[in-house]
Amino acid sequence: MTPSRSEPTNRRESRQTDQSSGCLSGFLIPPLIALCFGLFLALGTSGLKTPDVQPEVHAASGTIVVNGSLAPLFTPEIQFWSANITRWASEHGLDPNLAATVMQIESCGNPSARSSAGASGLFQVMPFHFYATENAYDPDTNALRGMNYLAKSLERSGGDARLALAGYNGGIGVIGRAESAWAAETQRYAYWGGGIYADAAQNANESARLNEWLNAGGASLCRKARERLGISQ
Repeated sequence: MTPSRSEPTNRRESRQTDQSSGCLSGFLIPPLIALCFGLFLALGTSGLKTPDVQPEVHAASGTIVVNGSLAPLFTPEIQFWSANITRWASEHGLDPNLAATVMQIESCGNPSARSSAGASGLFQVMPFHFYATENAYDPDTNALRGMNYLAKSLERSGGDARLALAGYNGGIGVIGRAESAWAAETQRYAYWGGGIYADAAQNANESARLNEWLNAGGASLCRKARERLGISQ
C-alpha cells in the first residue's frame, strides 16, 4: 500500500552509488629547512586550540554558517548530536542544518534505527554504501557514508537543497527527472525536508513543517530515539 503524503518516512529505496577519490599536492622543502620549520610549528602551536568549525560560506548552497551551530527548531534528539553533526557536515562542506534535516527525518537521532528496506543508523544509509568491514551503526561511519552521498547529491542538484534531499532519498538520478515521475516516498521526502530546511536556514525557533511531520507520525520515531539516547521529556 502506498502511504499518503502526510505520512513521514524513515527509509529510502535502493539507489546507485559511486566512489570518488582525491589527492593533495604540495612543494618540496630541503630536509634541514623542513625539520626546523616543523619544530617551529610544534613549539608555536602547542598551546593553541583550533575551533572545530570556522565561520564560512558554503560554495554549493551559498549558505552562511556561523560556528556551524544548528537552528533551534530541531528536536532535542537532534540537538543531542549537535556537535557531531557540525563536525560531520564541516568535513564534507555541508551546512549542518541540512545534515540535521536529513537526520531529523531519517532517524530522529536514533543510532540503532533500521528501516524495512534495510537502511540503517542515524542517516539511514543503505548497505551497499558500506565496505564489508564497516559497522553501519557506528555514528562516525554512518555519517561518513551518508554525508558523502548528500554532498554528491547537492553537487548534482546545483546547490538546490530540496532537490538534493530528493536525491538522497530516491537516488541521485531522480534529480534530472520531472517531479511527477518521482516515487511517492521521494515526493514526501522533498516536501518534509525542503520545508524543514528552509526554516532552519533562517535559524528559526520553530518550523510549521517540522510540527506537521511530527504530528503525522514523526513523533513516534523521536520517541524511540529518546528511549535509545536516554533523554527525558
